Amino acid sequence: MEWSHIIAFNLALVAAIASPGPAMLYFIRTTLASGRGIGLYTVCGLGVMAATWTALAFMGLGAVFALFPWAFVIFKTIGALYLIWIAFQTWRHARAPMGAAPTPPARAFLGGVLVNLSNPKSVLFAAAVIMVIFPQGMPIADKALIVANHLLIELIFGSVLVLAFSTKRVSAGYLRAKPLLDRIAASVLGLLGLRLLLSR
Repeated sequence: MEWSHIIAFNLALVAAIASPGPAMLYFIRTTLASGRGIGLYTVCGLGVMAATWTALAFMGLGAVFALFPWAFVIFKTIGALYLIWIAFQTWRHARAPMGAAPTPPARAFLGGVLVNLSNPKSVLFAAAVIMVIFPQGMPIADKALIVANHLLIELIFGSVLVLAFSTKRVSAGYLRAKPLLDRIAASVLGLLGLRLLLSR
C-alpha cells in the first residue's frame, strides 16, 4: 500500500460524507437542538460505526451479503424502518419546545451509531472502494491503518460541521424556525428510509 492509495480513499470518503444523507442530517439537527458537545458525541458515534463498516468490508461482509441476499434485505429493512421511526418522532415533536433536560452524551453517541448502522449499503460502498483503490493481499497492519484513517476523517469532517452549526446565531435561528425545519428534516429522513426500504 502507498500513500497515494490513502489519498484516493480519503477523497472518496470526503465525497461520500459531504453528500446529504441521514447521517449528516441527523448530526446537524442534533447539534442545532442540543448544542456543540452533544453534536460532537453524535459525530463520534457516526464515525465509529462508519469505520466499523470499513473493517467489516475488509473481513468480507460485502461478500456475505452478495452470497446471501436475504441477509442484506433483512438488515436493510430494519435500518430503513429505524430511519422512518426517527422521521416520525421528529415530525411528531416538531412543535414541542426544546426539553429542559439535556441529551445524555451516551445517548447521543448511541444515536450516531444506530443511524450509520441503519444503512448496510455502507459496507457495500466500502467494499467497492477498497477493491478499486487498494491492492489485494494487504497485511492486517495496513488494513488497521485504513480503518483508523477512516475514523479520523469522519471525526474531523463531522467536527468541523458541528462547530459551524453550533454558533449562537445559527442555533437561535434554528429555534425560531424549529417547527418548519424539523418537519423538513423529518420528511427527508422519511424519504431516505423509504428509498432504502424500496431499493434493491
